[in-house]
Amino acid sequence: MAPNPTTSTRQPLKLLMLHGYTQSGSLFHAKSRALTKHIQKAFPLHEVNAIYPTAPIRLRPADIPGYEPSSEGNPDEEIESYGWWRRSNTANPPLYTGLEEGFAAVARTLKEEGPFDGVIGFSQGAALAGMVAALLEPGRKASFKHFSNISADGVAGIAIPAPFGEDEFQHPQLKFAICYSGFRAPGARYRAFYEEPAIQTPVLHVLGSLDAVVEESRSRALVEACAGEPEKEGLVVWHPGGHFLPSQRPYLDAAVRFIREQLERSNGSNDKSKEVEEDIGFF
Repeated sequence: MAPNPTTSTRQPLKLLMLHGYTQSGSLFHAKSRALTKHIQKAFPLHEVNAIYPTAPIRLRPADIPGYEPSSEGNPDEEIESYGWWRRSNTANPPLYTGLEEGFAAVARTLKEEGPFDGVIGFSQGAALAGMVAALLEPGRKASFKHFSNISADGVAGIAIPAPFGEDEFQHPQLKFAICYSGFRAPGARYRAFYEEPAIQTPVLHVLGSLDAVVEESRSRALVEACAGEPEKEGLVVWHPGGHFLPSQRPYLDAAVRFIREQLERSNGSNDKSKEVEEDIGFF
């Protein structure tokens, strides 16, 4: 049987989708349906595949922000909520405990499901997306080695997370990252993700002007950790809402436009495919 040209000639577009704290892969899949459907419709020449891993750390009620113990609930009972790490505020600056488990889970997904073209994350997943994008850039090993020998406020930088620093770990640099309600990891421990050099992977930041969960200063710190001048380059998009993925058309279009620009840049701009895809009227 002859191959179907409509499927055999489609280029893969693989997206790593990283959920937020207290969520799961399946929950993030449901909450991002409008976004992924819009991407699929906007790229008819691509075979879009979104992969949703679930974070490895299963949370307890006491891990949930705003938790108040009661006589009925068990604060140590595990629930269907997950995180890529837990934030320990007893350390100064705050320490991300379990971060190694989170990176190991992502690395496993990269190895088993990759290679990926880009990463899209929300909240804690967006913070992780920025770090993963940095880890896959050439030369990032040197950044970790540099900061592991520098102590700021009595805190040295962490070692590069395993297995990203191992020679046998192979995954190309991502073409793009989209961070919804993202933020920078605090303090000197995590400088190697963001400094010398800044994050080189193109990042689109989508932020809510009414976000009461992630402080604006933390989101701006991630923006400032990216190379170039993201705000002047149109890589910071504000929506008039809170801590969620906006599903209104202008913000979906912004994501599609950004992805298209990065794919064209990495592929050397194929004018013919651009005409076909843009002719479907999604802008």
